[in-house]
Amino acid sequence: MGVAIRTAGEGDRELVVRLLDEAFQDDPVSGWVFPGAEDRRAKHPGLMAAFTDIVLAGGRIDLTEDGSACALWLSMPADDHDGDAEDDGPAQVRQAVDPDNERVETIGRLTAAIHPTGRAHEYLWMIGVAPGRQGEGLGTALIESVLDRCDDEGLPAYLEASSARSRKLYERLGFELADPVLDLPEDGPTMWPMWREPRTRKA
Repeated sequence: MGVAIRTAGEGDRELVVRLLDEAFQDDPVSGWVFPGAEDRRAKHPGLMAAFTDIVLAGGRIDLTEDGSACALWLSMPADDHDGDAEDDGPAQVRQAVDPDNERVETIGRLTAAIHPTGRAHEYLWMIGVAPGRQGEGLGTALIESVLDRCDDEGLPAYLEASSARSRKLYERLGFELADPVLDLPEDGPTMWPMWREPRTRKA
């Protein structure tokens, strides 16, 4: 049986923020941005809210009909550097979420620095599945619905895997490791940039 998927709107904002917060509380990168468990519980939802607002304004959020999983996508043009606006983004997020935490800004700047340019592509910024529903194929269904469109339109796709487990999932969906791998500073975890060329449909 297929997974019913719809596009999230402003009315789904709190649901999406809660989903992302729950899904990423134990993520290695979230743990690096907010090293203390108590601090993470308090401030992590604000970071997920900032990301949600960015994508609601300029991208698309796919949501399973039952509200158990979501995927945040941005359509990136061939020339996806927006000058000063892009440079200010990580600092603005830090100011809004946790002004004293330099890592909130650092993660944004480091991922922007390795983001591929020169070809239009779909960027999977984040995907979150409710902890009690993980392993049911919901994330795969969300991603495949966009990859099917990418294949139809001849568009590549890009993401950064934040754990070895997610990296394996993305490899099964046709993503391949891209350079450079991002090792976060101060003994932080590794993030793996991954790129997927569109597949030719068989008649």
